[in-house]
Amino acid sequence: MRSIRLFLISSILATLILFNFVAALQGYQSSMREADTLFDNQMLDLARLVSNLDVSSASSKDLRLGNNLSFQIWNESRLIAASHNAPVEPLQSFVPGFEYANFDGYRWRTFTRYEVPLDRWVIVAERTDLRFVLAENVVLQSILPLLLGIPIVGLLIWIIVSHGLRPLQQLSSALRNKGANDLSPILSADSRIELDQVIESINGFIQRLDRVMEREKRFSADAAHELRTPMSALKVQLHNLSEEIDTKHESFHQLQEGVDRMQHLIEQLLSLYRATPEQFAKNCETIDLYGITQDQLASLYPSFEEKEQSIELIGDSIEIEADKFALETLISNLLGNANKYTQRGGNIVVSVEDLGSEVCLRVEDNGPGIADAEKSRVFDRFYRVDSNDGAARAPGCGLGLTIVSHVADLHQARVEVKDSSFASGSAFCIYFKKKS
Repeated sequence: MRSIRLFLISSILATLILFNFVAALQGYQSSMREADTLFDNQMLDLARLVSNLDVSSASSKDLRLGNNLSFQIWNESRLIAASHNAPVEPLQSFVPGFEYANFDGYRWRTFTRYEVPLDRWVIVAERTDLRFVLAENVVLQSILPLLLGIPIVGLLIWIIVSHGLRPLQQLSSALRNKGANDLSPILSADSRIELDQVIESINGFIQRLDRVMEREKRFSADAAHELRTPMSALKVQLHNLSEEIDTKHESFHQLQEGVDRMQHLIEQLLSLYRATPEQFAKNCETIDLYGITQDQLASLYPSFEEKEQSIELIGDSIEIEADKFALETLISNLLGNANKYTQRGGNIVVSVEDLGSEVCLRVEDNGPGIADAEKSRVFDRFYRVDSNDGAARAPGCGLGLTIVSHVADLHQARVEVKDSSFASGSAFCIYFKKKS
């Protein structure tokens, strides 16, 4: 059972019902024994009364005591008096004490008594079914309030348990209402002793998480800013060097590629740092997804032209709520990823499609594609897919798709990696919520 409230209430009710059942059973058995003793004492009194009857009177031959009582008076083997419903045979053997007998279609409790002064046997009988009915009615009247009280007890238990769990609900509500960027400690003035340790543990975890995130953001920001300045100076020196030496030398090309890759890494780190929930909340606005995709494609078109790649944009203007810089970074990384991993002369198709409640941004190519085993890992930091055809790995730092996933999460969008509609290649699909 997943609900603590239902578990507590059902467990307590089950325990109470079991306890009441055992108590009622014990009470029933005890009451029945007490009732038997009471009825047997009444039979003793009845036997004394019957023994004092004047058997010489004619009326004593056919006395009526009711259908549930019967008696006989015997003098040796001669019946000298009896009730109207008593048989002519002895109700019981002439042995003093209590027994059971069957006559007149019923089960009877009998008591035999010998009167020494009068030299006579007195046998009285009482129907057992009537005495049991009377005893059970008494017992049920005492048990019935317990049975009727179970729903009331259940309601009271529900109220008490709900009240006892209220601090837990307040804690759950406080955690649920926390913003994505709210890492402040949880304060609860009405917490219970049992929840103090839980709140303390949660606050400790929040503090550790805050320190880790702050350290990570600070490292990314510091590293990007500290490296940007020397990288700019290095590129200037590299440009000056190109005017003094032969730029066709292989060493110079390797040096230039290394500097470009380092600068790209720094820009990606800076982009990853800037695309935070705080920045997103401040800069969210209505944006034409098709228009901003078209702008990014135009700015990156020289890269596609250099590799003689064919690129096509399909779709219509559709508005979404987004952070402009973060969305530009997402689209730029998707287009750059397609450009890097698609062979020279390859085909790339970018589409913006209205799916009703969602808008799909799709970037697909006819490159080597991504194996199914690697599709779930391409968004991991610094993870890079190996080429399926044995070609050299495309330049990059392994952060582009990580940033795509991060920006998609900021926009509460879904990211899926699928096979391309071409004979080979892959398709990256981002599903945004359409502006209402």
